[in-house]
Amino acid sequence: MSATARPASTSRPATLSPLIHRHKGKHGYGRGLLPGLILTGVIAFAAIQLGQIGWLQSNGLGALTLAIVLGMVVGNTVYARIGAVTGAGVTFSKVRLLRLGIVLYGLRLTFQDIGNVGWAGVAIDAAVLTSTFGLAYLVGTKVLGMERKTALLIGAGSSICGAAAVLATESVVRGRAEQVMVAVSTVVVFGTVAIFLYPALYHLNARYQLVPMSPTAYGVYAGSTMHEVAQVVAGARAISEQAADTAVIAKMVRVMMLAPFLLVLSAWLSRSPAQHAASDQSGAQAGGGHRGDIVIPWFALGFVAVAALNSLALLPHAVLGRAIDIDTALLAMAMAGLGLTTHVSAIRQAGIRPLALATVLFAWLICGGLAINLGVMALAH
Repeated sequence: MSATARPASTSRPATLSPLIHRHKGKHGYGRGLLPGLILTGVIAFAAIQLGQIGWLQSNGLGALTLAIVLGMVVGNTVYARIGAVTGAGVTFSKVRLLRLGIVLYGLRLTFQDIGNVGWAGVAIDAAVLTSTFGLAYLVGTKVLGMERKTALLIGAGSSICGAAAVLATESVVRGRAEQVMVAVSTVVVFGTVAIFLYPALYHLNARYQLVPMSPTAYGVYAGSTMHEVAQVVAGARAISEQAADTAVIAKMVRVMMLAPFLLVLSAWLSRSPAQHAASDQSGAQAGGGHRGDIVIPWFALGFVAVAALNSLALLPHAVLGRAIDIDTALLAMAMAGLGLTTHVSAIRQAGIRPLALATVLFAWLICGGLAINLGVMALAH
């Protein structure tokens, strides 16, 4: 995923500030980070401002999705002329700032959220996550013959929390920029469809009484099966505030499962023969470790630690709100960096198979997710 920057002169002396001057590391950061950080920052700021427009909010188009779109527009137009100057900062945004943003994402959650949905809500989220991700792997690799990394990234976005999950999972599977963008695109497309389809299905069910579905039950269903948090809010608020509140809690519990998911995925990949072969082939350029090493995603552990801190309710409300705003800005900069380094031609080359896989997963989330919700709720009562 790393952007390639023009190599610096070997005679150039080292400087004191890696955020402004030359920074070396496994991700290949080049000469100066500041121009790229400014570029992603400007795109993030524009996306955040646009995300406050009522019509966009009501359609589930939040700052992160808009940052990707704006980043792609710039990336496929003028970025080629400024990439040599801004590449290092753009790479820093989509790698380092992303991981920091995932850590601070824990400020949106508390462990009390789990208590609010009860064991049934936790069981539903866990069942939806594991079944969706497992289905993505099996259908993507065995039926559609896709590259495993693409299937895993699409599965992560569909099963957990959309684009944020895709980007967090990329740090473990080490996918290419176009693979990440394809996965994010499926989240945007089908998540947007879900905003309108879910309320329509609820009203259709209310008319014909096909299955028992109260606004609260609908909230759990929406929160456990829809992609992005913003999409969950939009799709549930179309029914009632009660449904929206329940949906957000169910979604937050699902988001909290991101950290253990990444740890389990990292352990599984470290023992997978296919991963070993890929690591042996790419070597150090891909950042792979030794055969059998488990890549511990530190940001996943930090995510849990921050959520635990937030659960203690020690932070003043004003401080918490400002920290969440900062987190949104960091994630928007990461999304902007991803969009800047993704070319439309690479997405077109991915073909119809990613879209077919996302369609299968979307159908499963609607139908299979409903069956899981009804089954677990029946056991709970």
